[in-house]
Amino acid sequence: MSELVTGDAVVLGLRPARLPSRALALAIDLVVVWIVFILVSIGLAIATVTLDEAASAAIAVATFLLVLVGGPIAVETLSHGRSLGKLACGLRVVRDDGGPIRFRHALVRGAMGVVEILMTLGVFACIASLVSARGRRLGDVFAGTLVVRERVSAGRGVAVPPPPPWLVGRFAGLDLSAVPDELWLAIRQYLTRMQQLDAEVGLSMAERLAGELAARTGVPVPPGVPAAAYLAGVVNERQARDARRVFAAAQAGPLGQGGVGRGSAPMGLAGAVSSVAPGASVSPVAPAVPSAPAEPGVSEAEEPGGRKPGTGFAPPV
Repeated sequence: MSELVTGDAVVLGLRPARLPSRALALAIDLVVVWIVFILVSIGLAIATVTLDEAASAAIAVATFLLVLVGGPIAVETLSHGRSLGKLACGLRVVRDDGGPIRFRHALVRGAMGVVEILMTLGVFACIASLVSARGRRLGDVFAGTLVVRERVSAGRGVAVPPPPPWLVGRFAGLDLSAVPDELWLAIRQYLTRMQQLDAEVGLSMAERLAGELAARTGVPVPPGVPAAAYLAGVVNERQARDARRVFAAAQAGPLGQGGVGRGSAPMGLAGAVSSVAPGASVSPVAPAVPSAPAEPGVSEAEEPGGRKPGTGFAPPV
């Protein structure tokens, strides 16, 4: 993740592009530029066939500068750092502070690109990108720019750090129904990025979020508990409640669809054990014995009180 931090202490969620993706984007750009250069050169050669050798050489130099140098500069300036190759690879050129580049940035990058890409076949650019901690070539260093990845896989999200073990289960009695989703989102974003913030800025943000959360729950922050640990503990409690709710819904689904109490065959021991919530005790099931004929008004599949023989579970209400 990029270590860029704006003046408002906001960490930029951008990843610097590395050499393989930058090389692929550069190869695409070079192929396009050389195709355009060859086509323009052929057209000018046909149009200037009657000119002398000096004029033809001047036109060739001008074509080289306009197409191979001026073309990429104009494209990066107009597209704010996204050439065709970078657009295909999900890359973009930005300033060191994360803002869009301007003409002067693209000009410096293009001028240095003539030396480190065109004249040296990209050798200097590869060496500089490998040495740099953020994969920058010499043009990026002199221009004050950085190539970043715009498309990041969604599956690589950062998980919320767990709370300290001594805080697990301590907030089981909190009422979290009044906490809005916006506050939960802000807390999650802080917990996943608190290691990237300045220590003082992170502490102030944690205290502010903890104060808002305590105001919503109506219970103050326990004394002696750090604000960040308090936030992590409450988020962990909410996740545990969501997990229990999903588990209860999954267990109630088969029962509500006619598994018990609707004329189906009695479930066996394995089915009874699987339907018991974790931590509940299960008494052994006695072997079935022949029973007397059922009294009038009571079906064979049920006993008085709505219980089914051999299950111990009342039908769902």
